[in-house]
Amino acid sequence: MIVQRLHLQAPETVNRTRWPYSIPAVAAMGDHGLEFHRPVTFLVGENGSGKSTIVEAIADACKIPSHGGKGGTKYASTTTLTPLGEVLQADLTVEGRALTLGPRRRRKGFFFRAETLFNLGQNVSGMYGFWDEPLTEQSHGEGFFTVLEAMFNDPGLYLMDEPEAALSFTSCLRLVALMDHLATIGGQIICATHSPILTALPGADILELGDHGLRRTAWDQLQLVDHWRRFMAKPDLYLRHITNDEDIRR
Repeated sequence: MIVQRLHLQAPETVNRTRWPYSIPAVAAMGDHGLEFHRPVTFLVGENGSGKSTIVEAIADACKIPSHGGKGGTKYASTTTLTPLGEVLQADLTVEGRALTLGPRRRRKGFFFRAETLFNLGQNVSGMYGFWDEPLTEQSHGEGFFTVLEAMFNDPGLYLMDEPEAALSFTSCLRLVALMDHLATIGGQIICATHSPILTALPGADILELGDHGLRRTAWDQLQLVDHWRRFMAKPDLYLRHITNDEDIRR
């Protein structure tokens, strides 16, 4: 393990009525901290539940650029910290400190942020320590795997925010295999996702975020898994309420 626990540096000083502390999951983390027990942890919840906010703050706490990118790069230390990242403390293992806070060229960490990946690619494609192929000459899914296969290959801390955004069903399965490999060789992954495929990775820890705050749960108890099951079995039960198709409504 690399990150053992997250907690706020001075939880009693934060204003719980202001964002991001008004988000129930962030408030719960402030009250109780957040411990990591397994090499792969998924954060699952609706839009606005705090998944990205927490992952970005973890990046800040571990000296990885919160806008996405590689730990140990020169620009990583010049970015503005997120509001939560300013006060979030990451308790690291001995190995974790070496991999995230040690000599810059030896650090092993990457924040795969789907939202900003192609902007990042325009700046670093072809540079030493990154990947050779220009992402602009590939499909979104191909570009995602160019980055994943180049950067996710050693023990280290790997943060991900909705990596499934450009991936097909089979590509998601391919990503599950990559995650499993990283966990086996000593990597740690913390991933915010909406994907029932990724969260099915055997042995992963799943945290469900919502109005309740955050809680550990099993894959088959996830609300998103229940919705997908119901939708795939009878899509008309969902679509009849949001479309004007008379055939569905009858």
